[in-house]
Amino acid sequence: MSRRSGSADLPLHGGRVPRWLADRMTRLGTLMAEVIVREYGRDELLRRLAHPFWFQCFGAVMGMDWHSSGITTSVIGALKRGLAPRAGELGLHVCGGRGRHSRATPAELLAIGERVGLDGARLAQASRLVAKVDSAAVQDGFELYLHGFIVSDDGRWVVIQQGMHGERRQARRYHWLSEGLESFLDDPHAAVDGPGQGRIVNLADRRAQPSRVAQLELLHTLGPDRIVRELARLEGGAMPDEAPLQLGLLPHLVLPGHHDVRAGDVVGRRLRGNLAAAAENGPRDFAELLQVPGVGARTVRALAMVAEVLHGAPCRFTDPARFSMAHGGKDRHPFPVPTRVYDHTIAVLKTAVTQASLGNDERLAALRRLDEQSRRLERSAAGPSVPALIAEEHQRSHDYGGRSVFGWEPPHEDAARPWRRTNP
Repeated sequence: MSRRSGSADLPLHGGRVPRWLADRMTRLGTLMAEVIVREYGRDELLRRLAHPFWFQCFGAVMGMDWHSSGITTSVIGALKRGLAPRAGELGLHVCGGRGRHSRATPAELLAIGERVGLDGARLAQASRLVAKVDSAAVQDGFELYLHGFIVSDDGRWVVIQQGMHGERRQARRYHWLSEGLESFLDDPHAAVDGPGQGRIVNLADRRAQPSRVAQLELLHTLGPDRIVRELARLEGGAMPDEAPLQLGLLPHLVLPGHHDVRAGDVVGRRLRGNLAAAAENGPRDFAELLQVPGVGARTVRALAMVAEVLHGAPCRFTDPARFSMAHGGKDRHPFPVPTRVYDHTIAVLKTAVTQASLGNDERLAALRRLDEQSRRLERSAAGPSVPALIAEEHQRSHDYGGRSVFGWEPPHEDAARPWRRTNP
């Protein structure tokens, strides 16, 4: 793993992403990937996918539950569906997935290699080795069940894989990046970091090289049966204490168990900057410039957060919950998905990308300005608290086409204000 990668600990959640959300995630995720490739190049998209904080914010802004393990599966699935038809143009290919799809990764890589002229066998070997390192060489109690491999036409790649710990109801996501990778066995990780959860075995550390050699010698001299007997004998007695490894730090995201979005989950000044930039730039840059019918203030607020995921620096993605304020979550946390706002966001991005392909980059430049304004205004902007903003979203959810796995949101009961639809 290169120095840019890391890992994430997430609550283990079940369930499936409903079709109405999966389709929207595919469209929005594909458009955002295309904007990043157009603005910064394919390598930069791979670097961002290899960053656990950015990846979580990417999924949150697409309407998935902001802290759950399901973000990994849904984001990889959305990119796989959306980028496949654009592979020839963008030069990006998504392989693998969950369960049986993960086991098909080597075959998919061989097929891609034949199609675009890459060494598919080498890529398949890299896929297997990455999976082995995080499942066997690093034994942390998490069993891998998801493996996604994204490769460019240049042969550079990123791997995102996830394991589960059933007893703890926890998932752990691992990020790999080919950039800077020299060895799969001598410190491929920048570090192994996280809350102390007992002793782990890390045979992928450079200092474990003598242990790897000794294990091979044991296998040749004793044989597997003798090794099993010796192991049983050793497990019957106490093992001597060992000094803990002194490991460096790498990006490691740890998300809480609570599902609701709380004030402490969001960096308030950044959220106020997003809201202020939307209020200040919205009429000038979007309603007039982009000319997308129906775009209102609420959509521009969502676009401010999308713009930050597209253009923001890595240090700004420490609070993934903030990005769930763009399009909510399928389980109504922080609020139901505002489908009308979501569709307008997709329409704005699609218009911007289409115009850029025709040589008019002004619409993409508007998104960059929106992100710049957010950073400038967050130093002084005032705005509603996180609980107040969430309460307002719930109150207006029906107006925005609010939907969750529980169904459509009914009209809010407010005798003082007759219900009416408004432009989101």
